[in-house]
Amino acid sequence: MNNFIDNLAEKLTPLAGKLGSNRYLAVLRDAFMLSFPLTMFGSIVVVLNNLPFWSDDLKGTLGGLFGNGQNATMSIMTIFITFGIGYYLTRSYDEDGIFGGAVSLASYLILTPFNFTTADGAEVSGALSLDRLGAKGMFIGMLAAFLAAEIYVRITKKGIVIKMPEGVPDAVARSFASLIPAISTLTLFLLVNALVSGVFTTNLHDVVYTVIQKPLVGLGSGLPATLLSLFFVQILWFFGLHGQIIVNSVMDPIWNTLALENLEAFKAGEALPHIITKPFMETFTVGLGGSGMTLMVVILMAFVMKSRQMKDIGRLAIGPGLFNVNEPVIFGLPIVLNASILIPWVLTPLVVTTVNYLSMASGLFPTPTGVTVPWTVPLFFSGMMATNSVMGGVLQLIDFAIVGLMWYPFLMVVDKANLAVTAEEAA
Repeated sequence: MNNFIDNLAEKLTPLAGKLGSNRYLAVLRDAFMLSFPLTMFGSIVVVLNNLPFWSDDLKGTLGGLFGNGQNATMSIMTIFITFGIGYYLTRSYDEDGIFGGAVSLASYLILTPFNFTTADGAEVSGALSLDRLGAKGMFIGMLAAFLAAEIYVRITKKGIVIKMPEGVPDAVARSFASLIPAISTLTLFLLVNALVSGVFTTNLHDVVYTVIQKPLVGLGSGLPATLLSLFFVQILWFFGLHGQIIVNSVMDPIWNTLALENLEAFKAGEALPHIITKPFMETFTVGLGGSGMTLMVVILMAFVMKSRQMKDIGRLAIGPGLFNVNEPVIFGLPIVLNASILIPWVLTPLVVTTVNYLSMASGLFPTPTGVTVPWTVPLFFSGMMATNSVMGGVLQLIDFAIVGLMWYPFLMVVDKANLAVTAEEAA
């Protein structure tokens, strides 16, 4: 077993290190974090407007009064993502991030059709459709932002800028310095949009959505891809690497897109199209005590195990574990490089996620609506918020019991080993 673990670590650790330090994945992660407070606000508004015990008339009234809280945040999430990508990518090259973010956002909007067709077939010109700024435009927004920022930075790095004399206010000098790179970048995007619109009579939004986004979203919404992602999260954590930061930087764009599509359906009173979404991953995996679902584990350690080491670590980790922070048990038990608990550490999230997926697919339990729930919200409450139903919390309690059943025999093995060591030292 030790040889197997050493060989696996030798293969995975360099790969995980490269992914974790990748410039573009780090920028994408930071861009999503930039939008987090705004999407959180929008989620709270959606939850309050659609509480289960409100009547349909009251929901309609609240939607009319407070609906802009969601429209101005979650529904236009791609705007914040594109600006964030441009800002952080430009800044990673030690250039002015503000102008890089503005150019990336403008480049994305240049590719966005300023017209749409209403539900009754009427054509509206000179206006943006919310779906282009939300879930449907997510991938084209990210692609445009990365390309625009790269072009802007490369022109700037070549020194093709207007340099103002000393004594000119800094804001003015920075603005003039960005003038040529910004105009060049935006001109390129304008020409691309004109080519696609004039020659192919379509727009890049529809091309990217059909060719790239829909297939990727379909793959990411399936159970096999989700289980594979969770497997790598757990394996990376086992070797002491933050699995969620590494894996989620790849999967978050897909899961967030799925969440926005669910939210739009929920607001429209339609059936939710997806089970796997970002809130599903947060609420029914991390929401059970952190990565690996360890809240039940620390409770067993604190109150059921007999060795002093297990009890002390368990009691120390309960407080943070209630809010889904589990580094104390990951490094205190330890879980890292501990072959004794590798099996439950890896398999438990896979089993629980499969149970949750099948339970929701069968209609026994509700699907997350797409609202963003902070990952620090305690067990049961996060399940209710994510699904807009008390049954979401009930499902978390069932998950909680499954975690305990799977971990108990392995914890007993570790506990007996600790007791044996203690007895030997005493003797």
